Amino acid sequence: TCSMHPQIILPSNDQQCPICFMDLIPLEENTQEGLDPGELILGPAALALADIQTATVVRRQARRQVRLVGKVKEDETRTRSITARVAGRLDRLYVDATGQLVTRGMKLADIYSPQLYSAQAELQAAAKATGCPDESGALAGTSDATVQAVMNRLRLWSLDEQQIQEILNGGEIMEHLVVRAPVGGVVLARKANQGDYVTTGQVLYRIADLDQVWVTLDAYESDLAWISEGQDVSFTTRALPGKKFTGNIHFINPVLAGRTRTVEVRLQVDNIDGLLKPGMLVAAEVEVALGADGQPRQAAPEGQEGGELPLVIPATAPLLTGDRAVVYVRRLQDGQSVFSGRQVVLGSRAGEDYIVAAGLSEGEEVVTRGSFKIDSALQIQA
Repeated sequence: TCSMHPQIILPSNDQQCPICFMDLIPLEENTQEGLDPGELILGPAALALADIQTATVVRRQARRQVRLVGKVKEDETRTRSITARVAGRLDRLYVDATGQLVTRGMKLADIYSPQLYSAQAELQAAAKATGCPDESGALAGTSDATVQAVMNRLRLWSLDEQQIQEILNGGEIMEHLVVRAPVGGVVLARKANQGDYVTTGQVLYRIADLDQVWVTLDAYESDLAWISEGQDVSFTTRALPGKKFTGNIHFINPVLAGRTRTVEVRLQVDNIDGLLKPGMLVAAEVEVALGADGQPRQAAPEGQEGGELPLVIPATAPLLTGDRAVVYVRRLQDGQSVFSGRQVVLGSRAGEDYIVAAGLSEGEEVVTRGSFKIDSALQIQA
């Protein structure tokens, strides 16, 4: 036979290869006797020369990693709009720039309001009238109702009880209404300038508490089977290399974005140290434990074992040919290795492994390196 073209087999060595014209070499003794078609036998030397490596089919925990990208944004449930409760002129802004940190109860602005002044004067006049009733007592009753109405109006304008009592007792009438922060946080936007006239209900500031933030991720529709609410997610950001954060999925948008074919997945993340800034880009990873059927494995109740572990093989073992997956299984015969091809049904890929749905049994040995060499040898033998 020809060493370069083993399909050439001639009866004597006094000829040359008709393809490459090399001298022929003796044909090795047939060691394939007793084997089924599609099997190849290799001795220890041939096995080492071909650099064949194998692995055992085992049942063990398999995990699938789903990678997502997204960005940090403020928690909408912790964002407040600060509005003017009374119309007037902004005489002073104590917080005049976005990004400033404010605390609960901190002064934000002073509003000069003629309505505030007239309401306080009306309250004092009504309070005096309650002590000077007419003969019928009708004036006193009317004054009492007026006092309660004006007090309620002042409460709606955020005056506290101590301030209202001082006005009732004849104290100095305030010309300015002080706007205070109802929550602590960071100023995201300032909607008015000092000297502006504002109307009732006009937004002055937007404040967000960044001690907890949202991380919104984009998940492709093919990844939705592996994602569910309550899962823990780890993510990193380029601004803090080497730092890993964790969050919890608390919302999955039920509507698919038509242009990107993605679904928004939202995490709630604690941010007490303030490292995460709204607008930062993040790269996230969800790790999902798989069951024997290749689907996400449900957590077992406390005190009980989970379902059967999946049967897995290394991802380098199968030869994927279109719709088919073929692995080469090794068995020993007279101290030599016999390899046979077997078609298998693969489940989901889990990292560096494949889950086997059918075709293999636990404990069998499959080739993980050198499958193409074995396949080529069997192709030559037809």
